[in-house]
Amino acid sequence: MPVMKIRGGDLDLVEYEFNTFCPGQNIKTIGLLKDYTLAPVEGRVTVRAPARIHLTVLDMNRFSPARPGGGGVGFAIQLYCSVEVECTTHGCEIEYSRPVLIRHFVDVFKAVTGYRGGFKIKAQDHQHEHVGLGSTSTIMIALANALNYAVGSPLDGDDLRRLIGYNYVEETADGHIAFGFETGVGPAASMHGGMAIMGDELSLVCHHRFAAGKNVFIIIPPSDISSAGTKEFDLLMNKARVLDYRDRELKAYLIMMDLIPALEKDDLGRMGEIIWEIDFRGSKRAEVEHHSFEIYHYMSRLREAGLEFVGMSSVGPSIAVITAKGEEEVRGILDRIGLSLSIATHIDNEGLVLTHFCD
Repeated sequence: MPVMKIRGGDLDLVEYEFNTFCPGQNIKTIGLLKDYTLAPVEGRVTVRAPARIHLTVLDMNRFSPARPGGGGVGFAIQLYCSVEVECTTHGCEIEYSRPVLIRHFVDVFKAVTGYRGGFKIKAQDHQHEHVGLGSTSTIMIALANALNYAVGSPLDGDDLRRLIGYNYVEETADGHIAFGFETGVGPAASMHGGMAIMGDELSLVCHHRFAAGKNVFIIIPPSDISSAGTKEFDLLMNKARVLDYRDRELKAYLIMMDLIPALEKDDLGRMGEIIWEIDFRGSKRAEVEHHSFEIYHYMSRLREAGLEFVGMSSVGPSIAVITAKGEEEVRGILDRIGLSLSIATHIDNEGLVLTHFCD
């Protein structure tokens, strides 16, 4: 297995062995093991969950592939993943393009709840993978809620979020899995809708509706820089950690003292100013620069054109814009800059929707 070196400073160098494993191994039950009363339902359970834009991590030094957390800020958009679950007598039938992710969490869920039956599962994501729109976390929170309801709802929403976080994995090229990076922003935003602000250890500090009626535009600039696998590890656990040692207190202050009040006032312009400041601070700077300074150039041009809220999602390269301007006007702005519109949508302020179909 590859060994990744993590440097946080002159006297801070550790090695992390990037182990891969088979689905169903290395399960973390996080204290949820108990005797649950299960009551599997008849019919099909469908959950539709909104994707998320992940605006920033608060402190990269507080998470790793073996430790979820780090805090963060993100919001849900009207771009959806869905999962359909049906209880069966045995086995696990999966219809999805990334079945090892589904299989692993099913094993996690069964290990915690004690469910001994089987599942028939169909999943459909939003088809925008590894560009910062959270396809994995969105599918996982939809899956977790569908499984939970299907067996009688033994766990609550916070249990499900934490279970995902501590067992969050990404698939590898050889069909195995490895622990991934998880702040908890995606599952929280997808579950509750609106904007979610997370503290460490997957704690939900704040979630709030915002920007109702405004337009959301996703621009995916051209980039040949990978945002997945070992390249993501190198980025997040080295340069990003160093920069967060310096700026984490400032980012936390900006979020607590400026972003949350602006969120409660639904002041989109003020929120945009704060996120723009954070784009140049700490680990967010490392994420943007990972795709070259051209991303800053694009975002600056978008703000100069009068778009109120501009930020890069996760490790990019997707840029999210929230504005009162219409699609035709925004397309004109993008044409002048040399960009194209990838997705036109809105904020999802409702969160995931569960439907039970009794056949």
